[in-house]
Amino acid sequence: MTGPAVRVAVITLPATLCAKLASIPLIPDGDGARELAEKELAKPEYQAAKPTLIDQWARAVIDWLADLFTPQHAVDLGPWAAIVIGAVLVAALIAVLLIWGRPRRSRSRSAGSVLLGSADDRTAAQLRADAERASREEDWAEAIVLRYRAVARSLIERDLIAPAPGATAQTIAREAVVPFPGEGEALHAAAVAFDDVRYLGHSGTSAQYRALAETDDRLRALRPQVLPEAVPA
Repeated sequence: MTGPAVRVAVITLPATLCAKLASIPLIPDGDGARELAEKELAKPEYQAAKPTLIDQWARAVIDWLADLFTPQHAVDLGPWAAIVIGAVLVAALIAVLLIWGRPRRSRSRSAGSVLLGSADDRTAAQLRADAERASREEDWAEAIVLRYRAVARSLIERDLIAPAPGATAQTIAREAVVPFPGEGEALHAAAVAFDDVRYLGHSGTSAQYRALAETDDRLRALRPQVLPEAVPA
């Protein structure tokens, strides 16, 4: 290809490209703009930023309270404004307590789901019944493990101890001595019996189980000493 032909190709190519670019609209029409907006708002970052139902409810309450203090409503309500606002705040507090419950009880139940190294949601009464069933079958190791778990669960249910998920039998025994200082020796012996059958592989004995059951029954009947107040951080 010689000189003139080369010049024609060079001139024709940019002209064709410009014609194609000119055919693409820079500003979309109404339907196109709506489609682009819907695609953009469907992205995860926009969905995560959407207000929740709680956010919308809180905003509605705030807007309503703010509206009460406009000149028009302030005149209409007069001395009733404080009563209305107080009633709203009390209702909100009751709603929070009903939905989330008492903090201390919630924490106790959450921590108590892991008991002595295992996930166990049984109540103290259920653990005692299972322990008695194992004792009737003379499975003393299982009976001792279950009965000590019943002791720990009972103390948790009474809000007398709050062991961490990884608390050992001896740790629970030491915590239980605080509300029951006269039971230190019996609690230590119970923890030793639990460790012997649970971790050392001992078979356990009827005498160990009966002593543990007596300790459990005695703790249930005893009135605990007043626990010391938590020291604020």
